[in-house]
Amino acid sequence: MSLTAAPPYRRARPGTAGLLAAGLFGASFALLATLVAARHGAPYALDRDIHQWAVDHRPPVLTALLRLVTATGTGPLPYLCAAGAGWIAGHDIRSRLRTAAGALAFLLTAQAVRYAVMYCLARSRPPTADWAAHASGFAFPSGHTTTSALVAGLLALALCRKTGSAGHRWIRALLGCWAVGVGLSRICLGVHWPTDVLGGWLYALAWLSAAATWLRSVPGSHHGRPATASGRHSPIPQDRR
Repeated sequence: MSLTAAPPYRRARPGTAGLLAAGLFGASFALLATLVAARHGAPYALDRDIHQWAVDHRPPVLTALLRLVTATGTGPLPYLCAAGAGWIAGHDIRSRLRTAAGALAFLLTAQAVRYAVMYCLARSRPPTADWAAHASGFAFPSGHTTTSALVAGLLALALCRKTGSAGHRWIRALLGCWAVGVGLSRICLGVHWPTDVLGGWLYALAWLSAAATWLRSVPGSHHGRPATASGRHSPIPQDRR
């Protein structure tokens, strides 16, 4: 009995999905920023409703916990984590130092652009009487939300690059929960409107999608496919007889 040869494996153009995702998230963020600017920063009805509900439903114990969560989204910790993500992604001392510096540069660049957007829109925060934590500066997009999402994404990308898409899933899930928790804490503590937090997530996802696309073109990344002896990923499982 003759066997028909399987058709050659065709790989999709690298980076297409990542570029589309980056464009989608970037366009969504730009649309949201336009809507915020159209009202000169004034909150929408949904903003006010969610904000008031959060302020009315935060017992002291939850408030204390949220203050601890929100504190992890600012200060030196996120930058140390970003450098740690670069260190994880490297293979030797030299490459670890290079990728750590690259991860820090990525975070600092994204933060610089965020500050430019924030000062251009100059959106006011909710009334200070509703605050349950310290806050400063303008509101959109949320700095804590953006920073934690960017750092969580950098750490997740580093783990994927090192172990493949199937490795350390539970760690990446925890990182996602942390980033979401920091964003939600800003709403519950009354220092940000919900659209500020949504804007921070969209902004971070746009940058991370672009970063993931770039990483796919860098030698040494893993995408969950077994590697052959030549170092290339095998597109289809080998038939064992």
